[in-house]
Amino acid sequence: MKTALSIAGSDCSGGAGIQADLKTMVMNGVYGMSAITALTAQNTTGVTDIMEVSPEFLGEQIDRIFTDIPPDAVKIGMVSSARLIETIAQRLTLYQAEKIVVDPVMVSTSGSSLMETEAVSTLKEKLLPLAAVVTPNIPEAQILSGMEINGEADMPAAAAYIGETYGCAVLLKGGHSVNDANDLLWERGESKWFYGRRIHNPNTHGTGCTLSSAIAANLAKGFDLEASVQRSKAYISGALAAMLDLGGGRGPMDHAFDLTSKYKEEAGL
Repeated sequence: MKTALSIAGSDCSGGAGIQADLKTMVMNGVYGMSAITALTAQNTTGVTDIMEVSPEFLGEQIDRIFTDIPPDAVKIGMVSSARLIETIAQRLTLYQAEKIVVDPVMVSTSGSSLMETEAVSTLKEKLLPLAAVVTPNIPEAQILSGMEINGEADMPAAAAYIGETYGCAVLLKGGHSVNDANDLLWERGESKWFYGRRIHNPNTHGTGCTLSSAIAANLAKGFDLEASVQRSKAYISGALAAMLDLGGGRGPMDHAFDLTSKYKEEAGL
């Protein structure tokens, strides 16, 4: 079985972060592992508190994984401080990690800030150059590129700038009132659109975490980046279309929408 590692924060409500990543990895056919960067107190209505782990403890988690079950791909999600980013970059370089997917989580779906200003600079300097692909949404791409993105026509230039500056592929995600879930993949100087249909489901908690984890899982299984993106977009569309409705805010998706198992059976009462 292929393996994938998520380095990200914990979401106690289960819709995003490590919890969403592991569900996604299992449903996409790989063995998922985790190195937790922070504990968060959150639910579908917002984030109320964040407690970071120490850089030393994060490094120890990554060491234990790479020295026993080396991952075939790595997904990096919420990392809120510069010191933690430096630790991740140092360890991934040490272990010559490959197929690194960076989801630059800066703001939660509910609007809560999840990354310190200094951490953004360190992310650009230390982590993006190690990435196979970075998966920013529109607000994150504006921060990474320094460009305004007011419509679909602005996306190619921003994606190209990020990719050329940091030496990685870029999946610039649409949405955010820019288009109907159309994403742009920039890779080695060429761009490709992945067109999606907007699913009228307000419960979108953890969509970015889920997409990036699915991409990592598919890369781990040997699919190229273009195929990994296509498969991952199809998976997330299915999870949204299942129309799971939990919580009082923006709820989670049904990551297990495609699960068929006798262990899923409910009691026939």
